[in-house]
Formats: sequence, C-alpha cells, structure tokens
Amino acid sequence: MPRSLSLAQLPITRPLIISSSATATCHSDREYPFISSKSTCVLDFLSSPFSLLKALLLRSKNLELLTMETSIACYSRGILPPNVSSQRSSTLVSPPSFSTSSSFKRLKSSSIFGDSLRLAPKSQFKATKAKSNGASTVTKCEIGQSLEEFLAQATPDKGLRTLLMCMGEALRTIAFKVRTASCGGTACVNSFGDEQLAVDMLADKLLFEALQYSHVCKYACSEEVPELQDMGGPVEGGFSVAFDPLDGSSIVDTNFTVGTIFGVWPGDKLTGVTGGDQVAAAMGIYGPRTTYVLAVKGFPGTHEFLLLDEGKWQHVKETTEIAEGKMFSPGNLRATFDNSEYSKLIDYYVKEKYTLRYTGGMVPDVNQIIVKEKGIFTNVTSPTAKAKLRLLFEVAPLGLLVENAGGFSSDGYKSVLDKTIINLDDRTQVAYGSKNEIIRFEETLYGTSRLKNVPIGVTA
Repeated sequence: MPRSLSLAQLPITRPLIISSSATATCHSDREYPFISSKSTCVLDFLSSPFSLLKALLLRSKNLELLTMETSIACYSRGILPPNVSSQRSSTLVSPPSFSTSSSFKRLKSSSIFGDSLRLAPKSQFKATKAKSNGASTVTKCEIGQSLEEFLAQATPDKGLRTLLMCMGEALRTIAFKVRTASCGGTACVNSFGDEQLAVDMLADKLLFEALQYSHVCKYACSEEVPELQDMGGPVEGGFSVAFDPLDGSSIVDTNFTVGTIFGVWPGDKLTGVTGGDQVAAAMGIYGPRTTYVLAVKGFPGTHEFLLLDEGKWQHVKETTEIAEGKMFSPGNLRATFDNSEYSKLIDYYVKEKYTLRYTGGMVPDVNQIIVKEKGIFTNVTSPTAKAKLRLLFEVAPLGLLVENAGGFSSDGYKSVLDKTIINLDDRTQVAYGSKNEIIRFEETLYGTSRLKNVPIGVTA
C-alpha cells in the first residue's frame, strides 16, 4: 500500500513540472529524483492543483515560479528553464492565504494569481523624476519599465495597482489559451485536454478568477455573464469591473487578432454611472504580439505593454496625441443601406483616398488608432441595422483609452464618456478618432459638432 507524502515534506532539488490535469505517482527516488523517498508515494492534486503550488512555495525560500493555468513549473535557484532570464528579485514575498473552495457567486480560487505577480524579473530601466520650474517634481514614466514599476508611478492607490496586475496575469494566460485553442464549431479545446468550452468562456472564467483573487473587486460582470457577481472585495476602497472577455471570438478560428476589454469603476456600482467615472480602462490584444494597453484616470497618456518571452510586461509605447491622418475603420456598413448620412461619410473617405484598415474586431481596429496615432473608427446605426456595441463592456472603456491618448469619442452628439449607463446591456453607436475626424463624423450625420470651437487637447 503506497504511503501518502505530505506536500510540505518535499525538498526542492530539481525542476518539477506537473500537469494540472494529472495525478503524479512516483515509485522510487531513482525514477523521480526530486523526491527524497525510498518508498512509494502518491501525490494526488486533482482536486486542487494549486494547493501544491502554494505548499511548494512555502517549503522553499529560494523557490521561483513560472505558471500557466494548464501547468505548474517550479524550479530552484540555479536551475533555469529555457527562455527565462537569470535576473531575479532579491526577496520573495510569502503568498497570501486562500481557501481551496468557495461558493459562487464567489468563484473558485485560481491557478495563476499570486506569487508569479511579484516574482517577475525587474526591469533594468528605472523611473526618473523630471524637475519642474516650481518646488515640486513630476514623476515621468520611461519606456522599458515593468508593469509594476509603471503602476507605482501612475497611481497611489495600491488596490487599483493590485487589480491591474491581476488582470495582467489573466491576459497573459488568455493569450496562451487563444494560441493553443483548437476550435471546431462553437467549442474549443486546447492540446492539453482542458475543458471543452468556447475560448471566450475560458477567458471569461479566468478574468472572474483574477478579480476574485485581487481581493479589491466588489462586483464584476461580463458580456458572457451580464449580471453582477460578488467578488468579495470591499465597497469602500474597492472597485467594480465590467469586461468583454474575448472581443472578436468569432474570428479566432481565422487567426485574426482578438482581444479583451475592461473598465474599472470605483465602489459597487456599474449602473447610474458614466464612462467618465472610470478610474482605469484597458485592453489585451492577442495578435502577432501580445500587448496590454491601459489608461489610468488622472495620469497622462495611454500606455502599451508588451509581453516578453520571460512572461513579464514591459512598457513599450506612450500615446498622448491622436493626430490627423487618412485611415478609416468603418463598422456596420450595412447601415449605409438606409442611413444616407453614413453612406455620405463613407463616400467621403473613399473619394479622399483614405486607407481602409478594418478587421472586424473592435479591439485591433481601435488599437491601431492609438498605436498609429491617427485615423477614425466608426460604427453607426440605422433603422434596420441596430446598435450592437455595449456601452458598459466595450464603448466606455475604449472611450477612456482613446481620450486619454489625446483622441476623441462620440455617439453623434457627445463624448461616450458622458453617457450614463442605465442598464448593463445599454447599446450605442460610436466613433473614435482625431478631433477633426470626429467633427466631420458629427457634422455629416447630424449637421453640427460640439467640438467646433474646442482646442486640441481639451476634452469635450
């Protein structure tokens, strides 16, 4: 009869790689030399594979981690897997305690959130302080910073920093899921034999888990689960988050770029608020590169972070101005059939030889405006082509990203950040772009524009 070996008794002397969907059974220390045992032992962690990860971390002060939701890689100091930087943090932080079971509307503790956040290698680039003419100094974020370093400069709110770091971990894992998903019809399953759920449902699950693990999120809801879910965080000093887990999921099988969108509101309300009440918004883009684009209210610019091979996010771009340029992304073109003003606007773009850049995915189509720093995205309605884009889950978060980058947004009359969210499922038409493009959009559709006398750089 095999004897059970306590996880806390495991010495870490060699790399240990374990699939989260298997039971590891070892029969001798010759076969499994990382376990110091002369007799048969059984490690059964099917019920909670991540309790193993926690136990291993607590066992060794020198342990560092690389994690993915479908696997756990633990390695001791001096033994590095391929593509992992030898640069290390000098200290390790003990993991927070968490229960292996909880009830929904509290989602089960995840996989990927926790110590991997704090064990990411530090960037070699440091933030500097730019001297001003007055007595005070202004902190300037530099290209090359890690996500953690950037957030320390961008907001003094530790809770918001924690939430955005946890969401970054979720985005990293969703990128892995998207890359490895084999899709047929409406179901997707990756090569490791994970649950046969559509990839957008997998993304949905990971994001809810990230928000629960952050311990600062009170309520969350998504396009897939459009009801408030209690994440267990506080009302005072906490946040509520709305997200589209995988915008463009219908084009995953064609290998087009897709992405995640989310907005963060203070407190416990996601209705009766406006997009302008957001304290942060972000999108994850899963294409040839994986990027995390975010904006923090009160901090200038919209910032792009690139996912590096070693699994950390590095600051690679800051956008503070959307200039004029002939690039357009026209959504919902069927509306031109019975919306003559929209048809006229499209005719103008074609006549003036604008470059057409449209993928059918809202995330890449809006992201290119921020990255290229020019252009316009439109999605207009008509009597027969109703509004599809949701104000809470897509339009408002992207509105903050564009406007923080120096651009403008419009529903035809006003900024989408000024629209009050009445119901979780509220929908609207929208345009994002440079000032003159939004003026043209409003004037062509409705004959006048609120931006006509607004200086560039001033939100209207």
